[in-house]
Amino acid sequence: MKLPFRTAVFLSMLAPVAWAAAPLPPVHVYKSPACGCCGKWVDHMKDSGFDVITHDTHNVVEHKTRLGVPVAMGSCHTAEVGGYLVEGHVPATDVKRLLAEKPSARGLAVPGMPASSPGMDSPRNIPYEVVLIGKSGATTTYARH
Repeated sequence: MKLPFRTAVFLSMLAPVAWAAAPLPPVHVYKSPACGCCGKWVDHMKDSGFDVITHDTHNVVEHKTRLGVPVAMGSCHTAEVGGYLVEGHVPATDVKRLLAEKPSARGLAVPGMPASSPGMDSPRNIPYEVVLIGKSGATTTYARH
């Protein structure tokens, strides 16, 4: 069916709006004011399209406890995004996948501080895992990098 020219132009103007991705929710990051790698992870998230609100604190553990981060999953900073926790140097692509898939879980973690994770900047490609933390605290591998 051929549409009148004006209708076709109007619909072509709407197409980008209709298919535009939903905006990413803000990321609240709780970190020590002295931690440089945390700042680099914040930059990684911003470069990936997230609006990041940084909360410098000398008591990051308070936020880990509040969000239910298992002790074994700990890292240097903790974040909240879209109702999920994000512990440590989780790649932005995995956070975006989490937000798209919306699993029934607490969130994601990269335990410790793997040298090749975002913000750590190792020139070597050292493998590490991103872990999904379930509602019960049980963990499963979410991604391998």
